[in-house]
Amino acid sequence: MPQPTAPVGIVADPAYLLHDTGSGHPESAERLRALEPVFAELAADPRYELLREAPAAGEEQILTAHTAGHFRRVREACLAGPAILDAGDTPVVPASWPAALKSVGGVVEAARRVHDGRWRRAFCAVRPPGHHAEPSRALGFCLFNNLAVAANVLQEPGRRPPVAKVAIVDFDVHHGNGTQEIFWEDPTVFYASCHQQPLFPGTGGREERGAGMGLGMTLNRPLPPGAGDEAVVAWIEGECAEAVRCFRPDFLLVSAGFDGHVADPLAALRMTTEGYARVSRALVALAEELCDGRLVSTLEGGYELKALRESVAAHLEALALGVDAGRVAPAP
Repeated sequence: MPQPTAPVGIVADPAYLLHDTGSGHPESAERLRALEPVFAELAADPRYELLREAPAAGEEQILTAHTAGHFRRVREACLAGPAILDAGDTPVVPASWPAALKSVGGVVEAARRVHDGRWRRAFCAVRPPGHHAEPSRALGFCLFNNLAVAANVLQEPGRRPPVAKVAIVDFDVHHGNGTQEIFWEDPTVFYASCHQQPLFPGTGGREERGAGMGLGMTLNRPLPPGAGDEAVVAWIEGECAEAVRCFRPDFLLVSAGFDGHVADPLAALRMTTEGYARVSRALVALAEELCDGRLVSTLEGGYELKALRESVAAHLEALALGVDAGRVAPAP
């Protein structure tokens, strides 16, 4: 008889709530509290499995994507906090340090579980987010680049089955400048981003395609304000999907930002919840086609709480496509 399909993992550690960005900051703990009703409902659904205690990433893992100087500065700023890092938009407090380590560690653990077959796919409700964090600079509410570290850890020698190539698709409304910079010359990681332009951080033009051995491994699709669902879905299903097919990754990682929603206050792309569901279904189909379904997504942006909750619920439903609702949950 066929074996039950592994569940969709959800990483949601309470430590992420303790990263305090201060009154009025858009990237607040209220974002994750808004998702708790979704997680509570899914806790009784056998297609999902929640991980409430994420491991902390080690320094050696974080140094696969960041400089030693950056690691030390973030640690020192957090532990001496409250403080403001680098570009002035990324506040930290002492509790931000364990939250940041567990944010990276949660995404790495999810990637490992999906790679090992314990989970079919995974969504990581982590904070601080990551895709703006550059090798040596915190930026855009991000301390460490969670997904970039996970990509590097997946490619460690000796992993079975081996992960030679990783594709990262980023549908946050802001361009993932940090992820792009980290893999700018890396031929083993393909980075594709669809984002609003003009908008922070000002990067992500069509001409930005990588360099050296990584030339052609970066694909950007800037879209004007108001582009909406059809433009984003058409790009994901069209140019993006074809480029990922040509690359033929062993694993698909997704920077899942929901701040392009029509209700979100920080941008004007005017996507809908159904648009995010369509994007999510397209990426799941791509993972099934190319890499045995292996996909891990991580929360980036999304700042209107009701829109975030509804969009994440739609994303999670898409991740469970094909997962056996009658399976028995394995021991953690």
